[in-house]
Amino acid sequence: MAMECEICGKRPMYGHNISHAHNVTNRRFNPNLQVVKAVMNGVVKKIRACTRCIRSGKVVKPVKRQIPVAKASA
Repeated sequence: MAMECEICGKRPMYGHNISHAHNVTNRRFNPNLQVVKAVMNGVVKKIRACTRCIRSGKVVKPVKRQIPVAKASA
């Protein structure tokens, strides 16, 4: 499974670690992905979405089901 947001397509970016002595090594900046339940095309499924998409409302979360409570007969 790729490290990619299923909503916006955000993927890892690459850059450098630079030490105090200016030694340069490669590093990878991963997106902050979370597994969330979302409604996609009318179906509830688990997707990997970045936190930016979750906060901005691009991810539509499903409505929680209400458990019916039995009424006490009097």
